[in-house]
Formats: sequence, structure tokens, C-alpha cells
Amino acid sequence: MSVRRLAAEQPESFAFTPELEAIAQKLIAKYPEGRQASAVVPLLWETQKAAGGWLPEPALRAVADRLGMAHIRVLEVATFYTMFNLEPVGKYFVQLCGTTPCMLRGAEEIREVCKRKIGHERHVSADGTFSWLEVECLGACTNAPMVQINDDYYEDLTPENFEKLLDDLAAGRPVKVGPQNSRKGSEPEGGPRVLLDPALYTRGPGAPATAEAPAAADAGKPSGGEE
Repeated sequence: MSVRRLAAEQPESFAFTPELEAIAQKLIAKYPEGRQASAVVPLLWETQKAAGGWLPEPALRAVADRLGMAHIRVLEVATFYTMFNLEPVGKYFVQLCGTTPCMLRGAEEIREVCKRKIGHERHVSADGTFSWLEVECLGACTNAPMVQINDDYYEDLTPENFEKLLDDLAAGRPVKVGPQNSRKGSEPEGGPRVLLDPALYTRGPGAPATAEAPAAADAGKPSGGEE
């Protein structure tokens, strides 16, 4: 595991907004009295969103104080889980999957688009719109190569459609979440290719009986052999 440290430049302070405080109260209420520390992961997640996509050090202290925890304990959680960003990210944070299935399907070409359009890894673009990071498997191997941008997956990428996706996001144009080709979900492109015969999914007279589906001729007969 790589070493994760807090960003060198930090804001002077962080305060819970009324909206974040309301969320904190709901999260803490899910746990028994005296066990409010159990809410640390979801509260850090909500705090990260409220802080613009990352967790500055004052925010970690604010979460610790709100939960009655030692500051170091919250720092330990934030530095352990890679879902928490310890340095500023762009408005659109691109996480590029570089694990084997995506690599074999063209992730290196997608990486080059990131470098050309955004800059080096972890760099926030000059206008604050984009930053990117290569990560391990995001669990969408069937639709490789893919990226996660903020909370959404964008799959079946090519250098061309990925570059257009970035341009559309930057311009505020609507974008398509999920596969960027004609594929539906994780089906084969162009639709299903096997088990297409409708007869496989219907039962008619003469169909063999099973324990779950009696033969059509026997349907409706009373049990016990009575006519």
C-alpha cells in the first residue's frame, strides 16, 4: 500500500455547515449511546463532499471533535481508506482503472488522454475543473476500459469517446453515464447472442414435467390421485 499523507497546503479552519450537522445527527443516531465513533466512515464521506471533494486536516479534527474521538484515530481512518482524498481534486475527479482487464483493453491510451487534457496525475487543472488518478480495480471488468468520475462509471471507453466526454463535462453539456457504445449494461455489444429461442422460456402441452412446473396436462388436477 502506498504511503498516504496530508496535503502540504491546508486551510486554516473548517466548520460544519447546518446541512452537514443535520447529516451528522442522523448518522450518529443510528448507533447506540456512547458508540458515536461508529459513524466515522460515513461522516468522513459526507464531510469530504461538503469540503469540495477532499479532506483537509481541519476537517479531520472537526469530525473527531464531533464524534468525541482522538484526532489521531480519525487521521488513521482517513489515511487507510483510499476513498478519502487527502489533497484537493477537481470539480470532476477522474479515477482511471489501470488493472489488468482495463490495461489489456486500452487503459494506457485513456491514460494518455488524461495527461494531454488534464495534466500529470493528481494535478488539478488550472480552472479547477479536472483532476485524475490511476486506481486499482473498480469492478467493471466486462466493460473495460473504464473510469469513475465523481460518483458515476463511464465504460467501454476509446480515446475518442473519452476525450468527447471530458469536453462535454467541461462545457456543461449532458453526458451518458455507463457504456459509451451501444452496449446495454454488461450485455454483449449489439444485444444477447445466446438463449434467444422464446420456447426456452414458455411451457406448452407436452412439455416435460419438473418438480417446479408440472406437465400442462396435469395442471389443475387435485393432489392425492383424485379425479
